[in-house]
Amino acid sequence: MEPEYASRKPRILLAASGSVAAIKFSNLCQCFSEWAEVKAVATKASLPFIDIGSFPRNVDLYTDDDEWSVWKKVGDGVLHIELRRWADIMVIAPLSANTLGKIAGGLCDNLLTCIVRAWDYKKPFFVAPAMNSFMWYNPFTERHLMTIDELGIALIPPVSKRLPSGDYVNGAMEEPSFIFSTVRLFVKSRSQSGGSGS
Repeated sequence: MEPEYASRKPRILLAASGSVAAIKFSNLCQCFSEWAEVKAVATKASLPFIDIGSFPRNVDLYTDDDEWSVWKKVGDGVLHIELRRWADIMVIAPLSANTLGKIAGGLCDNLLTCIVRAWDYKKPFFVAPAMNSFMWYNPFTERHLMTIDELGIALIPPVSKRLPSGDYVNGAMEEPSFIFSTVRLFVKSRSQSGGSGS
């Protein structure tokens, strides 16, 4: 059985959580928007790092404030459900240590984590963590990664990065171009195999 987006552009839901790496979120959205239909979600903690002025005009950006603004009465759509239904694939980049912990614990206290809690895990879901080395190597991180792996969430591991001091640290988010290529290759291979992979 072919994925339902075999005959159209894939619908990608991109999300940013609170990390300095969110400065690359506009670029990530730009990479995807040239190939797919894209909607974006940003947590409150990510917003100080996102340059709204350089955000792609063809990408709608949703924040926590939007969650209930469209809801007026019983029967109206709920944003986190509408976005979950719309998307074929979800990507959180950057995924902060805090949001990783929330997802692993099943918490849903903002728009992003509500989408994750309501997600249909038969649909592809990727995360690209970003955090300092001490957070990345913390025992909680290993436990949380094991938990999200059991849900079927695919990890795009962080990379080593050289600091101005000359030290190398691990925990930097992968480059937007690599994240885009990873997802695009997944979609291509899934289409070629008739939708059987995940």
